[in-house]
Amino acid sequence: MSDHLTHSRDENAREWFEEWFDHPLYLKVYHHRDAEEADRCVRTILALTGIDPDRQPAPSVLDVACGAGRHAHAFARAGLGVTANDLSPFLLDQAKEQAATEGIEMEFSRQDMRTIRFERRFDLVAQLFSSFGYFETAGEDHQVIASVAALLQPGGCYVLDLINPAQLKHNFKPRTERNAGTLSIIEERTLSESHVTKRITLREESGKEHSFSESVRLYSLDDAVAMLESGGFTVERVVGDYDGGPFDTATSPRMMLFARKSAEA
Repeated sequence: MSDHLTHSRDENAREWFEEWFDHPLYLKVYHHRDAEEADRCVRTILALTGIDPDRQPAPSVLDVACGAGRHAHAFARAGLGVTANDLSPFLLDQAKEQAATEGIEMEFSRQDMRTIRFERRFDLVAQLFSSFGYFETAGEDHQVIASVAALLQPGGCYVLDLINPAQLKHNFKPRTERNAGTLSIIEERTLSESHVTKRITLREESGKEHSFSESVRLYSLDDAVAMLESGGFTVERVVGDYDGGPFDTATSPRMMLFARKSAEA
């Protein structure tokens, strides 16, 4: 496992995702995202990329921001050689524990997606469940695209799963309240042309409160395609959900782009 962090920043400053994704309550807030959803998503990716899990040696996949490993585990169950990467030590530990429980062989890496590096190249890079657009500048998102391009085999595939901003705006809810077991969850959202930001207040049964923030940059389909093309990719397909349904700007819950690196690169 690689634990080196190469992105240069103030050593004392923690970005919002470093604080929130490394907190044990994160998984309770998003417990409804389960293995069945991940398996459906992975089946769709394999079908639409044409990657054959039975090929020998097994195709290789890098899950760039794997979180607790839902999709990484699903890729491994499907027969791919998996490397799971995340910045959060807590989420990586969760991914490792689940892999051990299932008897899954896979590799783990802790690197910043802006500067992620390996000595080998992959057949597929996947970045799923809104794990893109976390940074202060769009230029940093372009750094992620460049890093992914460098990690792919010529002709390799990049699957980037984004929020569909038009559907988000149509169904926008400024405030919601819900419970996860004994945990009370209040989510307060603000929406601009470029970002959706969420303030999350968590109240435990003991009365102890925690507050966290999330902020994700929004990309229209045209802007996402242009960003990928500027990074050396050709966007071959866009689907609107994890079953591979057609993308509809107004109604699709997801905007999942299937991009291919040039075979000559």
